[in-house]
Parts: sequence; structure tokens; C-alpha cells
Amino acid sequence: MTTIGISHPDIVVETSTLSSVPPPDITYTVSLPESTISRGFLSALQLEAIIYACQQHEVILQNGQRAGFLIGDGAGVGKGRTVAGIILENYLKGRKRALFSVSNDLKYDAERDLKDIDAPNIPVHALNKIKYGDTATSEGVLFATYSALIGESQAGGQHRTRLKQILDWCKPNFDGVIIFDECHKAKNATSTKMGKAVLDLQSKLPKARVVYASATGASEPKNMIYMSRLGIWGEGTPFKAFEDFLHAIEKRGVGAMEIVAMDMKVSGMYIARQLSFSGVSFRIEEIALDNEFKLVYNKAARLVSVKPEQAADTLGLVSRKSLWGQFWSSHQRFFKYLCIAAKVRRLVELAETEMKQGKCIVIGLQSTGEARTREVLDENDGHLDPKLEELKQGLLRKISDLGKELPLNTLDELIDRFGGPERVAEMTGRKGRVVRISGDCVRYESRAEQGLTIDHVNIREKERFMGGEKLVAIISEAASSGISLQADKRVVNQRRRVHMTLELPWSADRAIQQFGRTHRSNQVTAPEYIFLISELAGERRFASIVAKRLESLGALTHGDRRATESRDLSRFNFENKYGTKALDKITKAILGYIKNTVPPPKEYPGGDAMFFRGMNHNCTISKFLNRILGLEVHRQNFLFQYFTDNFDHLIEKDKKEGKYDMGILDLAPGNDEIHEETQERFLTPGNPQEGQVILYKVVYAHVILGSKNMLMLPEPQSLLELMNFAIFVLYYTYTVGKEIHCWKCVVILYIQVVNFILLRHHVTEP
Repeated sequence: MTTIGISHPDIVVETSTLSSVPPPDITYTVSLPESTISRGFLSALQLEAIIYACQQHEVILQNGQRAGFLIGDGAGVGKGRTVAGIILENYLKGRKRALFSVSNDLKYDAERDLKDIDAPNIPVHALNKIKYGDTATSEGVLFATYSALIGESQAGGQHRTRLKQILDWCKPNFDGVIIFDECHKAKNATSTKMGKAVLDLQSKLPKARVVYASATGASEPKNMIYMSRLGIWGEGTPFKAFEDFLHAIEKRGVGAMEIVAMDMKVSGMYIARQLSFSGVSFRIEEIALDNEFKLVYNKAARLVSVKPEQAADTLGLVSRKSLWGQFWSSHQRFFKYLCIAAKVRRLVELAETEMKQGKCIVIGLQSTGEARTREVLDENDGHLDPKLEELKQGLLRKISDLGKELPLNTLDELIDRFGGPERVAEMTGRKGRVVRISGDCVRYESRAEQGLTIDHVNIREKERFMGGEKLVAIISEAASSGISLQADKRVVNQRRRVHMTLELPWSADRAIQQFGRTHRSNQVTAPEYIFLISELAGERRFASIVAKRLESLGALTHGDRRATESRDLSRFNFENKYGTKALDKITKAILGYIKNTVPPPKEYPGGDAMFFRGMNHNCTISKFLNRILGLEVHRQNFLFQYFTDNFDHLIEKDKKEGKYDMGILDLAPGNDEIHEETQERFLTPGNPQEGQVILYKVVYAHVILGSKNMLMLPEPQSLLELMNFAIFVLYYTYTVGKEIHCWKCVVILYIQVVNFILLRHHVTEP
């Protein structure tokens, strides 16, 4: 920990798991101006990250590339100023050129951060304002959006690329800073041009000082592939290639991810702090469906049960994979929007109640539905084969009848219910909206304001919300990175924020980014988070995706799966081995292959054999949760209940047998005591760096007074038996409430120091 600088304005914490391991000693001497430090332009917290990043940049990996650094600070901690500080530090060291790769909507913030730390003399250049092939730009910071990295031009008959232009500007032997801000944008590094460009840039500038910055840098282990400069895999490491590392982590689950994060911190390549959640409240609002909505949903389910097989037969299609792909994709989107529409009325009621209590509202959406709105406005006159045209028209008539009962566009309905655009600050990417003029009369109008682009309209809407002109804000994914909507001490609107999530994002990194809009530094009050989930079993499909990735994201980026568990979605995580086993059991039971030990729910209607037969014996959790959306309300709820009963039974069974992975546990909560008995040290053979594993044997004292149940246990005789015994003891004492009668309760604590020793199995005694 650094001893220079002024304390951060807000309470910032590390998870208990990450804080249990120390960072390396500081050997780097910072060159930042004394005035920048003494006047608090950079807090002690931000200076710590700057020093560790610059210290890690002194390391050359065994493959000859310079080591990189990952800033995993949570949303609102102040990564922007930290990054600006790293650029200034290198500028003062004589490295006058820096490449700043950033999202388009954050370029203004990046420029502001440089000014805020008193570095206005560093020239700033925007790549999109420079002609292709022009490398005359002098020293300073070159801003390039991620999309610009893959830009190409054929002007004048010459093929030019932005990547080549950047490399020419940097020049050979470039040793300046490359900042990948919001680096989760490059997560699909092997499958997208943008991701490949990020890898290519790092490969062709081996001596560059790379900084990755994101609160959600790795929502899943497979998305870490672009972090090639961390030195976790490759030449001279335990893992020859990224695939070996990925296999080792995925094989061992969330516990291994926690160890990865701890190891990265100990090795000096990573820092991750987050704003304290003290004062923040989380709750899930489960919304009951009224009978009228159930009737509409059931009609839609019956209509969608008509599969596109007849059209395929008419066309004479042999391969129908593409057809089915489009069908199920549309099926999922349709029912997702129907699930969202079911919650609008209750959301408005909750919001009005909160506003009467002197609060203001931020509503989180992911999609706006604009594409479909424009399709309806520009209905085409295309014609098909006569037989297909007849099928199409018949289907359209049924859809038209149903359409009269379907809800309106969610975003437009929300704005209308809150009093129209004059009272709602909309920060989305859509260009226009449907507005009610009077009664049932509506019209489509542009969101653009005179002299402003859509990006500037969003900024203006933000100002209206922060200034108190509007007390309801609706944000979509387009406004989920970087924008600050907290109850800031510097703005007029200091009402407590109530952040309502109407539509859960598809991925955890998007979820974290959106949650971080209302919980940031320098706030008067912490926000309230409300997650609205309808009683529809199929909506658990969307909660399941986010819950799974929130758990792995917390383990990877904060060294602790509990870091994001406070979002209260962990109970919806079905995408794990227990979910797969539970699904396999109910599938075989319903198809009559086995007799299930877990009975179906009372009043279970049955009749789901065709549902599973249609999946061609390849039923995954995501496929099951997707397709269950298309069942009538009562059927999907009963079927889902049957699934969760089996899911819970399997977890309970593993807990009783000592097989349940509880991850890294905190010992001795409350008045319990632990006493160290012995410790053994293990070294890693052939490791070029110093590293060791310490195996502690501790006595854990836990007494339950007044217990009537006594359980006698023999002393464990092997390591495996010992580990199972420890989990068994913890489970019984905390869950079952029985007293464990034994002289010693032995628990194994692993402290991982360097290079994932626990994952390698190549451990020898010293």
C-alpha cells in the first residue's frame, strides 16, 4: 500500500479473498508533480494503481515482450484518472507518445481526466480526424476507438488500414503506453476482427507498456485471451498456450478462478478495488401476472407452437438448420419482450411510490425495439411463391388478430406512462420514438434536437436529469459505459437513486456496467437496486445467464465469487453441473426411461414428452430455458418447478456427502476460534520465479450450546478424507445445526503465491 497522496473521497474495499494476499513490495519511484499529489488530483488509491502498473512495466517476460498490467477497479472508483496518471507519468519519463484505445462515447471523459490531473499540455489527437496514411502527427496521446482499429480505406487505389497507420505512428521499438480502456470490448479476441486487432497490436509492439482497464475485464475465463501481456500463459509459464490455461481453469470451476485472481495480485500484475456497498440495498421484486395477461401469453404460445415445417416442406429444403436457427432466435426475442412488457405496469407503480418519498428513478433496459418499429413503419411489399404466400398470409392474419391484444413497445409505453418525453430523460441509441399526441393518436418523431447529434442528445438528457429538470431516466446499453448518474455532491439533483432493472442484460459485464452508473464516487447517498422478475418460469432463463456470469466475474475480477453475489441473482444460476444433471433426470423421467426419486409437483399436468422429443436428445440448459418460454403459463411454471426441485435435491445430496464446492471460505466467523497447529511448505520445480504453497493445519473450535443431537466422527486418515471431512463439518454446524463431537476440526487452507501451483499438480516438498 502506498503512503503518499490524499485519501480517496469514498470508502473503497477489496474482497476478503483478495485482501488475504499481499501485493509485492514497491520498488518504483514515481515522477508525478508534487502539486498533482498534494492537491488531491490523484488519490492515494489511484496512485497505488499507477505505481504498481509502472513497476510491472519494468518486467520483461520470457517471450521477450514487456509485461502488462490489469486495472480491475469497479465502476465508480476512478479508473479514468488512474489511466490519465499513467500517461502523465510516462510522459514525464520521456515517453511522449501514448495510444489510448477507448469507446467512442468515452473519448470526452478521457480528455477531461487528463485536464483534471493538471496535464493540459499533453497534445491529444483523434485518429478518426486524421487522414489514412498520414503519420505526421507529433507526440501526445492518440485516441482510437475499438472500431477504428479495424478501419480500412481503398481511396486512390491503395489499401490502407488504421492498424498500419497506428504502427507507423508508434514507430519501431515503441516503449510508450497502450491503454485498452473498457477492454472487455475485445473479449471475443479470436472470433472478431476487433479482438484480433487488439492481439495484433500487442504482438507487433512487444516493448509497449500495456494497461488493460475494465471493471468487467473477464466475465468468463475464455474472454481473457486478449490479455496476452499478463504472462499467465506462453513461453516460460506453466501453460504453453491459452487453451491449456483455459482447460485448467474450466475443469476446476469457480474456485480456480478465485485462485487466479489472488495469484495475479500477488504477482503484481493486477489490482481490483470496488466502492463499498455500505448503504446500498438490493431486492428482487417478483411480479404476479394478471389473468388478462396470462390469456394473451397463452394465445401467443399456442400460435408459436405452429412450427415452420410446412413452409420447409413446400420449399423442399433438405438442410433446415438455418431455418430452425432463425425460428428459435425470433421465438426467444418475442417472448423476452413479452416478459418485459408484463412488468411495465408494476414498475410504474413502484416508481411513483418511490418518487413520492423524494427519490428519483433510473430504469435499466438493454434494447429499445427501434429496429422492429422501423420495420413496421417501412412495411415492404415483397411477394413469395404462391403456396408460401398463402401460408404467410394465413399466419399473418392470426398474428394480426393476436397483435390487437399484445402490449405496446415497452420503452414508448414507459415514457408515455411517466408523462411523455418532457418528463423522462432517455439515454439510448435509438434515433426516433413513437409519441402519443392525444387519446389513441400517436406519431413517430425524431429524438434529434436542433444542432445536436444523438450522442449529444444523450449528454443533454443526462444534464437535465442531474440538474433536476427530469426525475426519471431510462438508460439502454448505449449509455451503460462511463456515464455517471449517481447522486453527486456537485449536482442539483441529489435525490437518492432507485435503479430499477426491467430488462436483465445478456451478459454479466453489461450488467455490472449498468449497475455502476448509479453507484459511483462522490455521492451523497448510495442507490437502491430493484430487479423486476415476473412469475413466468421462462424469465429465469435470462436471470440464469446473468447469475452465472456474475458469479464467475466476481471470482475472476475480484478473487471472490461473493464480490458480485450481492446483486441477489445467485439463486437463479442453473447453468452448472447441477442444472445439467437435473435436466437430464427430468428429461429421462418424462420420456419414461427412468423412475425419478423426486416426484413431480402436485397438479403437474404432464404431457411434456413431445417438448423434449423435439430437442433431438441434445437438450442443454440454455436450450431448455429458451424453449420453455413457448409453453403456456401454467405448463412452463409446473415444468420449471419440477426442474428446480431436482436441482435443489442434487445440491442437497452433494452437501450431505461432502462433495459440494463451497469455494474459498472464511473461517472463524463471530466468536469461533482457529489455532494454527502446523504448516508445511511446498516448492514448484523448475519455476524461474520464487514461489511456494503453504499448507496450514489448524484447529477450528465451534461449540453449539444446548444441542440435543451429537454426531461422533472418526479422525480422518487421508488428505481427500480430510478435505471432505472439513466441508462436512462446516455444512453440519452451519446448515443442519448439529454439534460435531470431536477433539479437532481440521480445515485445509491453501495460499497460492505464484504461477497457479495448485492447478499444476507438480508440487514437491522442499
